[in-house]
Amino acid sequence: MIKEVIVVEGKDDVRAVKRAVDAELIAVGGFGINETIIDRIREAQKRQGVIVFTDPDFAGEKIRKIISRRVRGIKHAYISQEDGIKNGNVGVENALPETIISALKNAKCELKKKRSEFDINDMIFWGLTGELNSKKKRDRLGKELGIGYCNTSQFLFRLNNYGIKREELKMAVDKINERDK
Repeated sequence: MIKEVIVVEGKDDVRAVKRAVDAELIAVGGFGINETIIDRIREAQKRQGVIVFTDPDFAGEKIRKIISRRVRGIKHAYISQEDGIKNGNVGVENALPETIISALKNAKCELKKKRSEFDINDMIFWGLTGELNSKKKRDRLGKELGIGYCNTSQFLFRLNNYGIKREELKMAVDKINERDK
């Protein structure tokens, strides 16, 4: 499992990287990098480290520069255009799994053991699944923790991958509950 969170351009890149390695990914949606995405990347950098892995083209380099200016200390993974081309389209999504693994190794990614501090029982206990307002709770808690909104299984994955501690989760839940009073 890759320790760092890998930042890619889109959903096709996420699928390609997930075929090659086990890692948390953030898709920026091309040039649609907004403050919410940047905040999520900053939080990922603070907690786990970040590797930016964009397409080997003009747009990919521009996105890489935007992120680099706004988030300090990130690592970079690269593939050549030759390794990312298919039917005239250049991108990470076209790279072979071994090419992706090689690029991440060259970026000096770190490996970690899969963390499983939280499980589905915790999600039920905290009301983050199985209740009428679970979606809203996950949204608010994701904002509070800086891990963003996602479905139950992805939220559980992020709690574990971002290294969030039980006490940190409890404090965030308490803070949200306090605001509701």
